[in-house]
Amino acid sequence: MTIKIATISLLLIVLTLAVSNPSQKVRGNLTKLTAQTENPDKKNTMQRILDDSAKLEKLASDFQFIEGPIWHPDGFLLFSDIPANIIYKFGSNQQVEVFRSPSGKANGNTLDKENRLLTGEHENRRVSRTEKDGKVITLADRYDGKRLNSPNDLVVKSDGSIYFTDPSYGVSKEQEELGFYGVYRLAPDGKLTLLVKDLVLPNGIAFSPDEQKLYVNNSEAGYIAVFDVKPDGTVTNQQLFAELKDASQGGVPDGLKVDVEGNVYSTGPGGVWIFSPDGKLLGKISVPETATNVAWGESDRKTLYITASKSLYRIRLKIAGVRAGK
Repeated sequence: MTIKIATISLLLIVLTLAVSNPSQKVRGNLTKLTAQTENPDKKNTMQRILDDSAKLEKLASDFQFIEGPIWHPDGFLLFSDIPANIIYKFGSNQQVEVFRSPSGKANGNTLDKENRLLTGEHENRRVSRTEKDGKVITLADRYDGKRLNSPNDLVVKSDGSIYFTDPSYGVSKEQEELGFYGVYRLAPDGKLTLLVKDLVLPNGIAFSPDEQKLYVNNSEAGYIAVFDVKPDGTVTNQQLFAELKDASQGGVPDGLKVDVEGNVYSTGPGGVWIFSPDGKLLGKISVPETATNVAWGESDRKTLYITASKSLYRIRLKIAGVRAGK
């Protein structure tokens, strides 16, 4: 399958900023690509998304390997450090605190419709929910009587159903029971349905704003797949949405989010790749470390938080992201 992409003229702007104490707002490097297509459309240019003055801020570092950022409406960010077995909290005081330890080697996080934390746990091989009182319960850990591989990333549809990916990143080959790596739908009544089983290693996952499309990163294959969502919540018509390949840069398609205008933001080689709803590359936000995932933050959802290997970053954008949990 191929994607017809219009000829893109890229203007490269590099802002090199000094690095200071990690306990403060440590500024890193920002590389921005502004794209103009053959048929200029303001909706399809980086100028609508990112100001020339926008700066990538390094907020905290010295983690082991962080993932799964999610903004809580009470005014803080949660994110996972997988090897450390901790979910951290980054609050309005700009300090990092332990939110949960052990975390089951948590990876992806999101919120349900009641703002309860949903987590894909590598070590426990489950999707969990953290209740208001702090109790952690299992929502899904088996399919067809066999243990899941290593639930990775999650997204919640407006009907309350949870969609998640289950690659093998947290388990050895000997531990696998299913024999495939799936994408699942967990209905509000607890029914678990296998949606997709032919992706190499499914990872990041997100809906289009109208929930008519489901995007899934196929990490090792280097592309984003897109599916039509049927009225019953299952998916069909798998297509190639966009490729993210650059042999000169580290990173693979990993975390994935969508803004309210349908633009798709995916971590990939060199940073965060931004695509229009029809799969055209608009530009990239360069990150000095291997970017793993992204999340919309602050009350207006116009701050993009980025987890990248050992550090947490953020940058202000001009378009709001889709709210987690709807």
